[in-house]
Amino acid sequence: MSDPESTMQYDGADENGTPLVARILSEMDLLLRNVTILEKLSTAKPMGILKLSEVMKLPNHKVRYSLHLLEREGIIEPSAEGAVPTSRAREYWDTLDESIDQLSDSVKKLKRSVNASKKAVQSKK
Repeated sequence: MSDPESTMQYDGADENGTPLVARILSEMDLLLRNVTILEKLSTAKPMGILKLSEVMKLPNHKVRYSLHLLEREGIIEPSAEGAVPTSRAREYWDTLDESIDQLSDSVKKLKRSVNASKKAVQSKK
């Protein structure tokens, strides 16, 4: 029987070998896509998957997944003409704005920490 600790990856990679930073960047891309779709739906007529795919120049499956996530959160709902924002969309924008501020603060702290660590390593050479 192998020791679980011996198989653990310490480079931030998950069980598929995807590094932590790559996963975070992927999630940020997804968030940006969802926000862009919601923005389109908030400023235009209702749109379905095909029209959104065409307008955004994205594959149908990516638009479908984003619409699914937004609908699951209660931020959009289907209509006969296509997806439309719900009354929760305004709350979503406010919450997202606060969350982005928190992310920005965390990234700034991380950047300072990385820079300090790089300087410490370089000074030991």
